[in-house]
Amino acid sequence: MRLLILVSLYLPVVVSAQPNENRAGRRQSVSKLRNQIEQLTQRAQGRVGVAATVLETGESVTLHGDEPFPMQSVYKFPIGMAVLHQVDQGKLTLTQTIRVDKSEYVSERQHSPMRDKYPNGTEASVSDLLRYAVSESDGSASDVLLRIVGGAPVVMQYLQSLGIKDIQVVNTEKEIGSDNAVQYRNWAKPTEAVALLRVLQEGRGLSKASRTHLLRLMIESPTGPKRIKGLLPAGTVVAHKTGGSGTIDGVTAATNDVGIVTMPSGQHLAIAVFVSDAKADTATREEVIAEITKVVWDTWK
Repeated sequence: MRLLILVSLYLPVVVSAQPNENRAGRRQSVSKLRNQIEQLTQRAQGRVGVAATVLETGESVTLHGDEPFPMQSVYKFPIGMAVLHQVDQGKLTLTQTIRVDKSEYVSERQHSPMRDKYPNGTEASVSDLLRYAVSESDGSASDVLLRIVGGAPVVMQYLQSLGIKDIQVVNTEKEIGSDNAVQYRNWAKPTEAVALLRVLQEGRGLSKASRTHLLRLMIESPTGPKRIKGLLPAGTVVAHKTGGSGTIDGVTAATNDVGIVTMPSGQHLAIAVFVSDAKADTATREEVIAEITKVVWDTWK
């Protein structure tokens, strides 16, 4: 039985002896997948950007993948990478203690478990601040990390050193929360978000220990269970970072999720879905992300 299973798994390799036919088949498959994704996006009643690729094979699909979308808390992913890069350089340590003044806390309208737990300020290790920011999407912790790393320009220099040009980290969370327009200055193209996920998966830009640390924080994140994870089989490993804005006059500027999904084959699907300026309710916006992920999963698993 095991021999039969192995033979069935390798049958596509035999078919690849007909390259022209294979290329045509792949193009048709991608075209069909893109059409399915485009149909699913209609329910969001907004602008949806998608990029997805199987990192080991290069199979890819995009929809509005080269357009900028506001990241909101997705930007804590590159900030986290920049902090861990400085840990690798010896400029920071995971155990060092950072003073957090209550004046650094984001507004009550913004998400901050650290602020809620320590309303008068606190001291926290770099490791704890990373957990708050990346796993729990804490805006206050993210701003403290941005401060100790040297500000947004340092994060941008790090991204550019990795060849990442179409992700813009410009403002603090406090600034983003003070003016609805500011979030649009902190944007990413879905294709570039996937490119950064590839950098992380392939171990570029971080030491092995720092890469493992960041992936663990992203896997353990409790946020957005109904987005990328929503329709995937129970137990699927997903290292991801969500982002989302408030709703003003019935329009939600950002409902996002980007991540690396481990597939049954052991290969890795890097996917970014950004839902912007949408009129649909929260449940529908999250369902759109989950449904897009599922149709990609079903096509390539």
